[in-house]
Amino acid sequence: MKSNIRTFALILLMYCIFLPYVHAQQKGEPFEGIDASWQNGSDRRDSSAFKNMKYFTPSILMDINYTYSFEDPIDNTVVGSTALARNNEIQLQALHFGGDFNYKNARARVMTQFGMRSIVIPRNDYSPYRGQYQLANVYRYLSEAYAGYHFEKMHGINVDFGMFMSYIGLNSYYQPENWEYQASFTSDNTPWFFNGVRVQIHPNKYWKIEPWIINGWQSYGKFNKMPGLGANITYMNDRVKVLTNDYIGTDAGGISDRIRFHSDNSLLVRYYNKPESTGISRMAFSLTGDVGFEKGGGVNGFKDGDSIQGPAQYFASVMFYHRLWFSQNKIAWTFGGGLMTNPGRYLVLYPTGQASPLPNPANPSVSEGAYPFSANPGDKFQGWDASTNISWMPNQSIEFRLEYVHRESSVPYFAGHGGVTSPTGYQWTTLPADWRPDLVRRENRVLLAVLFRI
Repeated sequence: MKSNIRTFALILLMYCIFLPYVHAQQKGEPFEGIDASWQNGSDRRDSSAFKNMKYFTPSILMDINYTYSFEDPIDNTVVGSTALARNNEIQLQALHFGGDFNYKNARARVMTQFGMRSIVIPRNDYSPYRGQYQLANVYRYLSEAYAGYHFEKMHGINVDFGMFMSYIGLNSYYQPENWEYQASFTSDNTPWFFNGVRVQIHPNKYWKIEPWIINGWQSYGKFNKMPGLGANITYMNDRVKVLTNDYIGTDAGGISDRIRFHSDNSLLVRYYNKPESTGISRMAFSLTGDVGFEKGGGVNGFKDGDSIQGPAQYFASVMFYHRLWFSQNKIAWTFGGGLMTNPGRYLVLYPTGQASPLPNPANPSVSEGAYPFSANPGDKFQGWDASTNISWMPNQSIEFRLEYVHRESSVPYFAGHGGVTSPTGYQWTTLPADWRPDLVRRENRVLLAVLFRI
């Protein structure tokens, strides 16, 4: 009852704060006339092929990849990625179809989710283990599903309820919108979706202020009594985009006095633009820095405490990418990378297979893996990565990308040649007493992706 009262009070407070904006005069539409097609993490199209449809604008996205790991794991399993799942195979990584509905200011967006991502993304969400019903399966085949209302005030106000994309980590969930394919640690270890309520306020065409009340940090359900609270503030024009995302919540299952805070900040600059040039036609960079911590319930934020306070548990990372476009923006070259430190491993993507520390759905008191990767308070984890790619974009609906990626970690983490499943690589093989998942500290891979959007 107290939890419901607190949630209602938060919604009421939100309404009271933003009520004056609802009654302001309309002056335009959100970000109207601003070119966002160059931005990392944004739709590179200048318009939709279905733009003349009145009530519904369809959208279809496909992501097909082939990736080769130089470690050549015998079970073909990729460890530590939300973009990839299987080595040395052609895979339909993602298929999304749906679109946007609009009728007399009522609005909704639905995007389905099929392919490998429907398995990869929800696996680190512990919230379905609280209570009944298999939330991971209920939502698995949806990437976005929300409904709301558009107020024609200022440059637009939207109030939406449901599942929507996260902005934390800069990169888009949809690969056709990103400069790089395998995201750096900053993006890959932060949320891709939120479940809750958001209010998008556009005071003028350059600004967006967006508060959230959500279930938690990339979670279908809620871990404790307190909902997750956060906000996005974005400023952009044709050449610059600056944004900050800030979040606070209690996201440790069953540990209600452990608070998580996270701040994500990005700067994007397009400093050269000659779209008709057959040589260099654009140049831009993106810089993202994240910092966060957990405190309480046996962990102590940025500083090691005593036996009661516990060890430090924080997250700090940075990533930088630079992109050059050529031949009237039909060819692009991207290079960049990043680094991360995560004592306590509370935001590390856990290894799969027999190295998985996630609860077993059949018996949540034990791990899925027989030899789980340790993720206890005080366990250190550091990593860095670098990548470069070449993209060919004959039109705004399709892209062919060839990418090389190098990643390293301070502890054995990536899949080595022995894999993480069994000595043969197959799940049916009995595990010998002396076998362990083959985790290594570095990996090199080449990947080819075909990205389609209409």
